[in-house]
Amino acid sequence: MNAKTLGFRCAVGATFLCLLVVVLGAFTRLMDAGLGCPDWPGCYGHLTWPTTEAHVQAAEALFPESPVEHDKTWPEMVHRYFAGTLGLVILGLAIATQRWAMRERTLSWPRWHTLGLLLLVIVQAAFGMWTVTLKLWPQVVTAHLLGGFATLSLLWLLVQRFSTWRWRLSPLVLAGLQQLRPLVYLALVLVTGQIALGGWVSANYAALACVDFPRCHNEWWPEMDFVHAFNLAQTVGPNYLGGLLEGEARTAIHVSHRIGALLVTLVLGILCWRLWRLGVTLIRRQALVIALVLVLQLILGASNILFSLPLAVAVTHNAVGALLLLTLIFLTHRLETAQSERPDK
Repeated sequence: MNAKTLGFRCAVGATFLCLLVVVLGAFTRLMDAGLGCPDWPGCYGHLTWPTTEAHVQAAEALFPESPVEHDKTWPEMVHRYFAGTLGLVILGLAIATQRWAMRERTLSWPRWHTLGLLLLVIVQAAFGMWTVTLKLWPQVVTAHLLGGFATLSLLWLLVQRFSTWRWRLSPLVLAGLQQLRPLVYLALVLVTGQIALGGWVSANYAALACVDFPRCHNEWWPEMDFVHAFNLAQTVGPNYLGGLLEGEARTAIHVSHRIGALLVTLVLGILCWRLWRLGVTLIRRQALVIALVLVLQLILGASNILFSLPLAVAVTHNAVGALLLLTLIFLTHRLETAQSERPDK
């Protein structure tokens, strides 16, 4: 097995592991287990979490303000262990890439890509610590979520760079695809923004600020407080478990996320239609995948409201949001690396 093939397989494995970490992070957050362990990196001073009665008593004596809740300690620590494993895998990828590049004396290896990933994982570890020490401060929670999605995106992009798959298109189709570049990047930016909004919804416990759909509080434009909803200068210090914002502010966050979903749907709908019109089978398949993932995500989002945020549906909503982002990264890479072929004579 040559080095490029090995690098490709390692990147694929790391991407799947990162997706699992993102899902576990969503599960932990939705279980209200973000403060399941009041210390970091251990849990009540343990490498795992306290299980025996003696250990629980010792833990509660050490942290009297944080009684042990077994249904919250294990999700937090499982997430940390998987995240730590991912960090080690990315460290190995970074070291291996540097060695392969030096051995072959070529600049074609994604050396800076893997170093950037390693730096991002280190920053993510710091945000994981601050999530606990700053008591789920919404800014840190949202940044931590975005860092996880950024790590996943860079790993998926690394998979594309290690692979040899490229679109080979006729000059006419290639020209038509290149014309879609601004629309593709707009879609990528909007989906990223929508993920950030989703993180802000979750961090401020605004998912059920509106319990009806498609209206909110039986109104199309309910009373909302956008000033406090998006105040990034919230005080550091209180325990933000359960959220501290008033109802009008949470409603503003929730409705903003809905508006973002409408905007994303509009732009992705236009993008898929334009891709379909190019008339090439592989491009049409990509458009169909994007459309199907988008529809599934919309159904899950509505289901979260209609069925009062079922855990399985909410976690799946996070996972499918990640998949939607990955489909657009895949499309962007194919757009930027597409090659022209001579038309058949």
